Amino acid sequence: MASAAKSKEKKPKKKKPGDGLKYEIARELGLGEKVDSEGWGGLTAAETGRIGGIITTRKRAQKEQEMQKNA
Repeated sequence: MASAAKSKEKKPKKKKPGDGLKYEIARELGLGEKVDSEGWGGLTAAETGRIGGIITTRKRAQKEQEMQKNA
């Protein structure tokens, strides 16, 4: 009995709240076209790490601004 090969279809992923910022940073780093053509999985570990580092830096700065505004 021959086994039927299952085709793996990529389903479009639901957008998450942080995706806008992530894509914005990817475009700033010149990775926007690569993300569009290959998806997030097409990036190297170094590229995703760089994006993650920038996101963290921006969120920390935003949090500090909010704390200073409320103080």
